[in-house]
Amino acid sequence: MILMGDRGIPDSWRKMHGYAGHTLKLVNKNGDWVYGQMHMKSKQGTSFVTQADSANYSPDYSQKDLYDAIERKDYPGWDVCWQTMTAKEAEELWEKQRINVFDLTHVWPQKQFPLRKVGEFFLNENVQNYFAEIEQVAFNPAHMPPGIEPSADPVLQSRLFSYPDAHRHRIGANYQQLPTNSTRTPYRVANFQRDGNMAFLNQGSRPAYLSSIEPISFRKRAVDLNKVHGSFIGEAVSFLSEIRPEDFNAPRALWENVWDEGARERFISNISGHMSNCTVEEIIKRQIGIFREVSDDLATRLEKATGVKGYPGIAGLRFNGSHNAMADDGANKSANGMNPDEASGQSLNNGAPRAGTHGN
Repeated sequence: MILMGDRGIPDSWRKMHGYAGHTLKLVNKNGDWVYGQMHMKSKQGTSFVTQADSANYSPDYSQKDLYDAIERKDYPGWDVCWQTMTAKEAEELWEKQRINVFDLTHVWPQKQFPLRKVGEFFLNENVQNYFAEIEQVAFNPAHMPPGIEPSADPVLQSRLFSYPDAHRHRIGANYQQLPTNSTRTPYRVANFQRDGNMAFLNQGSRPAYLSSIEPISFRKRAVDLNKVHGSFIGEAVSFLSEIRPEDFNAPRALWENVWDEGARERFISNISGHMSNCTVEEIIKRQIGIFREVSDDLATRLEKATGVKGYPGIAGLRFNGSHNAMADDGANKSANGMNPDEASGQSLNNGAPRAGTHGN
């Protein structure tokens, strides 16, 4: 709904907010930590381009707008803000409100967990060589500065591995040695990575392992890793993805409380316009059924715009890619050809931190 709504086409990159999206962990010098959500709020405000008007914009519009603004020294800036909560608050948030801090699609209520500004940044320099500084850049969520660590968010955990794997394939095994990706420190990085194509900082003759003959010394850790990483008590499940009632809370709030009537009408126009390209009516009926779980008003408007009567919800549907916890027939609860008995082992908390999850 974000993608197909007004926020889907920002009026330049300068006029859009940024989000880490995933829940992270903020660790202080004593090793105490809290969960955190990072927001980058545009100092330029936000604006959008409608789908109807988008054809009047060049595909390179946002890039050119940002470049030109920096060239004329109109440097765009963002306020860096954080929401924080303790491990106990995260458990209570699931138990009482069914908000899962490890679910990328769940939104932290700002009234409960207000934004706190911790800094700001500005973009004040354009690149000199587009290929060297942009095409070869490799962003990686595993590159975290001291004090920020990953949470147990399963999508974040997978990205910690998949992003560097993609970079090794796209750029090369030694992509981190390129100037645009290397650390800006007065010393060179020391690790156990050696060789491969274009290894121009191969760290001499030092062994690529912890050698007892040529021992190396490590800097004393500032925190107790066992304390920082926490003690989790949970189940291992074979299929974590499950459609549940709480998954529709955030989109329902977006439709009912955030958007005005104009935004709702533009969303219906955008969605129904794309649905008109679909030649299989069953797909439209199922999608309208999904939207009906968000809002009957939303689904009814889509039915009127498409001329297709959708399903009354998803209780009677089976999905190939997810379990359906809202199904009224056991046969429809399981995904991917699994039988109902296999699906019945699905975790009741869907990966959320329940009371006692952190071992406290």
